[in-house]
Amino acid sequence: MIGSSRNLRVWAYPGAADLRLGYDGLAGLVANKLGSDPLSGDCFLFTNRARTRAKVLVWDGTGLAIYQKRLEQGRFASLRAGAGRIALTMSELSLYLEGCRLVERVKLSPDAYVPGRLASSRRRVAAGDEEMRREGLP
Repeated sequence: MIGSSRNLRVWAYPGAADLRLGYDGLAGLVANKLGSDPLSGDCFLFTNRARTRAKVLVWDGTGLAIYQKRLEQGRFASLRAGAGRIALTMSELSLYLEGCRLVERVKLSPDAYVPGRLASSRRRVAAGDEEMRREGLP
């Protein structure tokens, strides 16, 4: 298992990758093409042109690890986008590696929760309620 934390970020390489590449080759793609640090602890997803094979590169704290999968039938979802990298959640990565095609059509996971935003939105709601009471509105 790669990890189940929501804090673990997943970045998909937008183009087809040569999956004959090993640790150093995939780390080079991460550094040069995605502009990220392969030793950051994030997961990096790569697929071949036919979308029948996928590799995930991740730094686990002691070394680089590669997880790979080959679909015996069907294809992985198409994550081909414009330039740049594609952000996924761990849940979406799990579904992707199972062959789920919904990952290419809709965003399946909500945005990450930022604790400061909830407190400020509650203050805005409370201020609005107070203003309504002053004006005599229900």
